[in-house]
Amino acid sequence: MKDCRNHYIIPAEAFSHHLVKRGLREADGSGVMAGITKKGNAHGYIISEGERSPIKGQLIYCGYNVEELIGGVIKENRFGFEESAYILLFGHLPTQEKLQKFDSILDACRHLPPRFTEDIIMKAPTPSLMNKIATSVLALYAYDDNPDDISLDNLLRQSMELMARIPVIAAHAYSVYSNVFHGKSLTLHNPHENLSTAQNFLCVLRPDKTFTDEEAKLLDLCLILHAEHGGGNNSTFTCRVVSSTATDTYSAISAAIGSLKGPRHGGANIKVQEMFECMKKGIKDYNDDDEILAFLRAILRGEECDGSGLIYGMGHAVYTISDPRAVLLKDRARKLAEEKGYSEDFKLLEAVERLTPAAFAAERGIYRNICANVDLYSGLVYQMLDIPIELYTPLFAIARIAGWCAHRIEECYTSNKIIRPAYKCIARPKEYIPLKDRV
Repeated sequence: MKDCRNHYIIPAEAFSHHLVKRGLREADGSGVMAGITKKGNAHGYIISEGERSPIKGQLIYCGYNVEELIGGVIKENRFGFEESAYILLFGHLPTQEKLQKFDSILDACRHLPPRFTEDIIMKAPTPSLMNKIATSVLALYAYDDNPDDISLDNLLRQSMELMARIPVIAAHAYSVYSNVFHGKSLTLHNPHENLSTAQNFLCVLRPDKTFTDEEAKLLDLCLILHAEHGGGNNSTFTCRVVSSTATDTYSAISAAIGSLKGPRHGGANIKVQEMFECMKKGIKDYNDDDEILAFLRAILRGEECDGSGLIYGMGHAVYTISDPRAVLLKDRARKLAEEKGYSEDFKLLEAVERLTPAAFAAERGIYRNICANVDLYSGLVYQMLDIPIELYTPLFAIARIAGWCAHRIEECYTSNKIIRPAYKCIARPKEYIPLKDRV
């Protein structure tokens, strides 16, 4: 098979010659404009006289600044992920009565179909929870009496059922995984009524079903911050591409889950944690900036951690000065780190955030803003919540299902045109040779 390797390699100069925007990116790194949405906006720069000017990052859900949404939730001491999901689906703030009705509908949908765990999750176990969640979502098609209807009412029903069920699927999938691959006791819990998504996830996940209010509200914050990130992120764009074919909801959401799994997307939160554990072993003094900087430079040279040359959790395609998700999560994580004895770990992450720009300047001659993204701190938060590393990316999916479904409905109702970009074929003409004459 070695002789076919070159067949899959496209010369770099071919992309520039044919004016191909690799990764659907402009020359300045910004995304190619591929669509219009009302659902979300990741805002990290402004264009002034043809040049990008970095600004403090903002995350907007249907016109509402997420920082203000979270501020309201914290001030009122309540859970906010369900409200964020409502906003994404319906485009406006719910009244208290409408939010309660929305919560009650989610409550009614959380239970999985009869024997779903036994027939779908427990059979053919896999070490990848994301793959198991994706196949479980596809399997839900068989339990839906009206799976292919893309009317608005039906899409909203399917969306709310998926938002309610995926947390339970993820928790059950982890329990099966830990039993099959690590010999732990198999514990399966059913969801409870009158609990938020965050509370129910912790209740179903933990063998003793117990959790503190502080733990649940910190997880709720993570879910709010991961619920949506504009139409251009890879998994949401995947969902919209697949939805543009007018296929069923389960196929579109399963495809988005497959996209999110990748380490260049949602799977980066696991890579951050792996990098962090590597750094903890290799750095002796967390107060020595010179030692930490030297280690970061070694990572960029591919000499440390996974050899990829990447500092996971740093940098973003849109955000330049700051990622609002990282800022909000870091602020809440600091207090929990002090309470749970993770202050030194938190200090090391802050050093990574502070020193990475200097490492890039020294190793690659890159002198620009490089901010921490949400993945830098989310792993430590999940660790402090005693959530297994295998569930870091599934938690991303649990939150992002709200954004995916909102974008799917928008795609189905607005575009009415299959997404079909062009690819330039550069294969040269070849003569066909009869089988008997080939050497």
